[in-house]
Amino acid sequence: MLDVLGNLERTHTCGELRLGHVGEQVVLMGWVAKKRDFGVLTFIDLRDREGVTQVVMNEEDAGEAHAKAKNLRGEFVIAVKGKVIEREGTHNAKLATGDIEVHATEILILNDAKVPPFQLEVAGSENLAAEDTRLKYRYLDLRRPQLQHNIRMRAKAVAAIREYFDGRGFIEIETPILLKSTPEGARDFIVPSRIHTGKFFALPQSPQILKQLTMIAGFDKYYQIARCFRDEDLRADRQPEFTQLDMEMSFANQEMAYREIEGMFGHVFKLIGVDLPAQWPRMTYAEAMRRYGSDKPDLRFGMELVELSGELAGTDFAPFASVLEARGEIKCIVAKGKSDYSRKQLDELQDFVKRYGAGALAWIKLSDETTSSLLKALGETKIAELASTSGAEKGDLVLIVAGRKSVVRAALGALRVEVAKRENLIDRNSHKPLIVTEFPMFEHDEETDTYMAAHHPFTSPMDEDLELFKTAVNDPSQHHLLGKVRAKAYDAVIDGYECAGGSIRIHQKEIQDLNFKALGMTKESARTRFGFFLDALEYGTPPHGGFAAGIERTCMILCGTENIRDVMAFPKTASAQDLMMDSPGDVDEAQLEELGIEVSEPST
Repeated sequence: MLDVLGNLERTHTCGELRLGHVGEQVVLMGWVAKKRDFGVLTFIDLRDREGVTQVVMNEEDAGEAHAKAKNLRGEFVIAVKGKVIEREGTHNAKLATGDIEVHATEILILNDAKVPPFQLEVAGSENLAAEDTRLKYRYLDLRRPQLQHNIRMRAKAVAAIREYFDGRGFIEIETPILLKSTPEGARDFIVPSRIHTGKFFALPQSPQILKQLTMIAGFDKYYQIARCFRDEDLRADRQPEFTQLDMEMSFANQEMAYREIEGMFGHVFKLIGVDLPAQWPRMTYAEAMRRYGSDKPDLRFGMELVELSGELAGTDFAPFASVLEARGEIKCIVAKGKSDYSRKQLDELQDFVKRYGAGALAWIKLSDETTSSLLKALGETKIAELASTSGAEKGDLVLIVAGRKSVVRAALGALRVEVAKRENLIDRNSHKPLIVTEFPMFEHDEETDTYMAAHHPFTSPMDEDLELFKTAVNDPSQHHLLGKVRAKAYDAVIDGYECAGGSIRIHQKEIQDLNFKALGMTKESARTRFGFFLDALEYGTPPHGGFAAGIERTCMILCGTENIRDVMAFPKTASAQDLMMDSPGDVDEAQLEELGIEVSEPST
């Protein structure tokens, strides 16, 4: 029979006791992490969220407690009453409580436990049980010290964010979860209305329009820790539901927004003892793509992209000639000291770049003699010229990709990170922040020959590009110029992660109307989707701007993990399932009838 707690109260946590507590009578409560049975002596490692304390039961002076201890197994929940003593012999330096132990005089078994489906305490992530198993039993997985640390770090980060913005005069305003569907790029999650049959709410992809409305309402400085929902394909740093810091301020320019980004992240990173610079480096989107092939470059290592197109102008090597004729580009990266890469390693890298649309990966090895996959096609002289242009030296490996500009940059941008990880070139103890500026205002869809908002449809064009923007929208023959319009949009990048993104917003209705027109919306469709917002713009809207910062991505960096699920209490799988609750699941037929919904197979 299990024991009853009664009026017994915990006096200390399992991570609290030190030498200064020696001689005190204490009551601890927690889970049995380990048991070691030595006959007359039984040792228990008792665990709670604060740490672990060693408890010892001696048959001679605690017979009943010692007898109960014989029946304990891992994850039993117990209360222990006893005296704190200094450990005899060697102290345990691995535990904060390693100088003491508790000699138990009484044990209460508050609950038993089945044998867990996987081992909770293992050495190293490579020894963990399969992630699907751990997600099915997430409440057990969360008992692991690393995840306990991560979730607590997340709580501290959110508290630090609130502390920063409260101190800066921002007002926390909570915005609704049930909204009108106003698609912003990803698919909406929609919610049927029972009261208004056939009508639907949408869960917010972000509070974008609502935070702009708080500026129109005159609140001047707003922030919120907001839940957001996007029905999009997932990856290691994405989830269908996530949390972001949302902030907005009136009468703001880009530099004002940058200062808040720098200040907020600087305040949060002090949690891990890191002093980020007061002013971060700035880099335009165009420069980031040219040098790193990515709009979120990891600056903790070099290996920048090098242009080779000029050296290959006029080449009769058909694959390169066709690329240059189609106004593509040929670029490379240099892996220092890696001329000893094997054929197998190069084949692996070739397969890697093909995931990004590259047709092939060419290479040059500068060892005792120069070898290259292009030697027969280009000749020794041209290979030497390419190696020289790349900046490679003896012992280096040059990796070359040719194709459309977007493909080359994506493939080499990802490849430089892959090589850096393989070769351990990234200093995990350093953090390199960057603000990327002047993003394109539009993205071109080659299949439909239309332009989409690169950020969102409320982003303001750069002042210098305003006339170009008006010309491109109003003159159908100049519509292609939309691809040259830059936006007052910016991202905060840390260690290769986009941790925040924002923009200065359009605050004048005429410009907003033009932007909707550029995106192919008629006046009628714009009013159907955004009529309430267009009306609001006519009532004295101040210039305003802000940014949104990903809580999970920020916490991934703070906790040193590359998996977003490691910083969320109850995440979804990569296929957007909750294995613990077995959702999404079926809904009772009566509920569907009440909502006027009939489920059918989707059309292919």
